Amino acid sequence: MASSTVTSSQPERPPRPNLAFRQLRGRRSPAEFAALVRRAAREIGERVSCDARYVGRVEAGEIRCPNYAYERVFLHMFPGRTLADLGFAPRSSVRGRAARTPAEAPEEGVAAEASDESRGALEPYDAQDPYGAPEPYAKDHLNHEESDVLRRAFMTGGGATVAAATLGPMGLTTNAATAVRPARRPGAPEATALEEAVRRIRLLDDRHGADGLYRRAAAPLRAAYALLDAGATRQTTADRLHSGAGELAISVGWLAHDSGRFDDARSHYAEALATARMTGDPALEAHAFCNTAFLARDAGRPREAVRAAQAAQRAAAPLGSARLMSLLALREAGGWAGLADRTGCEQALVRAQTLFARGRSDADPEWMSFYGEAELEGLEAQCWSTLGDWRRASRHARRAAHLQDPHFTRNIALYTAELADDLAREGRPDEAAAAGLRVLALLDQVQSSRIQGMLAGTARVLLPHRRASGVSEFLDRHAAMPRTGRA
Repeated sequence: MASSTVTSSQPERPPRPNLAFRQLRGRRSPAEFAALVRRAAREIGERVSCDARYVGRVEAGEIRCPNYAYERVFLHMFPGRTLADLGFAPRSSVRGRAARTPAEAPEEGVAAEASDESRGALEPYDAQDPYGAPEPYAKDHLNHEESDVLRRAFMTGGGATVAAATLGPMGLTTNAATAVRPARRPGAPEATALEEAVRRIRLLDDRHGADGLYRRAAAPLRAAYALLDAGATRQTTADRLHSGAGELAISVGWLAHDSGRFDDARSHYAEALATARMTGDPALEAHAFCNTAFLARDAGRPREAVRAAQAAQRAAAPLGSARLMSLLALREAGGWAGLADRTGCEQALVRAQTLFARGRSDADPEWMSFYGEAELEGLEAQCWSTLGDWRRASRHARRAAHLQDPHFTRNIALYTAELADDLAREGRPDEAAAAGLRVLALLDQVQSSRIQGMLAGTARVLLPHRRASGVSEFLDRHAAMPRTGRA
């Protein structure tokens, strides 16, 4: 498949701040203004996922001309004004496109073609890349240049590794095209191998990120469901296989989620939820709803994120894990932030902190090994960022990066990328560039479209500040970074 990278004879110019649009916002916060945009969209039957980050990008001049859906909403909000009055560039000047007549524009309710929202970036929380990554990450192209780190991770080790045959002891092929029915009915060894596959995938994701893992993890998942179809000889083994298959579906769903394949992730999470419901497994159900809430937030469905997080809390309540309930409260807070409901977000954050303070217990699920003080700070930083409170967001992101266990390389890169973006939007370009350089230094170990997309957004914000200390170095190194598609 051909690369999506677009070359141009015109040098890329730093964006100019949209002062007219900033003046129209007045004294409202970016989150408050974004809520007004969403409300105006509903009034005319449009669906946009506007948030504080999108408003910030418009005001920074990153979005030179909105897509047709946003155009209709803005003109509805400000009758009698044109796009030029709102500070936008003519559509004909954006990426060489000619302006359409009203009859040629997409109809209401139909997905509008994206215009130059920062070199083709998508709407906030778009289902392909929530951070508006540049085009090489916006479509699913094969990655033919895996990092040596990931290649070694997959090609070494025994039957417990994902690369060779995570589920090899089951007598199943892990070929990408087919999964064969096992020669005998599965027992305890197969259940143990399945549980080890889940642990191995999580470990590799913690260290290296999702992009190089997703394609390989799909085969063990097919093998796991083939085991369920074969049937176990004992009920205890059947229960372990169902739980293991559900957890594996969630792990594979997360790899899809983190590498920008939101539709795939939704399918895997739904599969895990169905498995939990069929077997009456509240722990698996809570986990599936937890990840569904996270995905909904990233995909621009904040109300769904709130509902899924609340459903997860109902499922988890009998399990007795305060840490699990804390994480689920944070998922709910993320949904409230996406709805620009500051009060709802703050209440959920307080609940999450109170539950976290109760400490760990034997009831905590094994999959929650990532959830410590660093993750608590990181998720809170994301909430404040969504609400447009960059100062508070950067404070929590800094704490998250400082507190993170060095074992979780991917999370260190994620929190530091969040910090860089928040600092850039807060107006501290030198500190943002320093944080961005730290992330770039980790990208030989971590492959995550989410992190790469965040860095791309930060680079766009920093373009007008090239003369600030360290900014030029960051921009040059970021521009030289290899653009690899999703594996």
